[in-house]
Amino acid sequence: MKYPSDYLNKVIQGDCLEVMKGMPDKSVDLVLTDPPYGIGEDERVADSVGRREWKEENRWDLSIPSKEYFDEIFRVSKEQIIWGGNYFIENGLKNSRGWLAWYKMQEFSGADMELAWTSKDMSAKMFRMSRVKFHGQEWKQHPTQKPSQLMMWCLQFFPEAQTILDPFLGSGTTALACKTLGKDFIGIEISEKYCQIANQRLASVTKAML
Repeated sequence: MKYPSDYLNKVIQGDCLEVMKGMPDKSVDLVLTDPPYGIGEDERVADSVGRREWKEENRWDLSIPSKEYFDEIFRVSKEQIIWGGNYFIENGLKNSRGWLAWYKMQEFSGADMELAWTSKDMSAKMFRMSRVKFHGQEWKQHPTQKPSQLMMWCLQFFPEAQTILDPFLGSGTTALACKTLGKDFIGIEISEKYCQIANQRLASVTKAML
């Protein structure tokens, strides 16, 4: 693959560690991503849908990415927003006061709030949007899919960032937010299934939807 022609505004299927190794240092303005937290969310989903319908390809949350993944993230990007950053402190995330929080506004079986580590020196910020409202506005196609409104909110804290990388793209919400805001994106996802879903979602999005 040749950078940037084979990367920009594309959903790339593959192991993001290997894909990022083909990218130059500081070649993207911002990484906005939501890596696996290693909390067994895939097992919970398996229990809810039934083991017979659960395939091996859905085993994506057995462990957190190794430090090598985060080293590559920091090498290729100038700034970072990493959801679940509280799980990755030992993987190279430095002290930061610029945390972002998504308050889900109701109690349920999972976390009432999720945290994102950022490289920006700013006061902590909170986004309020209920999971119920999210699911009513946007069909959830990945177990840990974030609302596109949340990702667009994240991007406002780095207004000068024009090229955004999500190395754990999932169902494509970061790319969708970038396309809606007129920013370039690079999406990397190891699952063929979710790459297809991401491309389908992107095909239906235009800047006019903002």
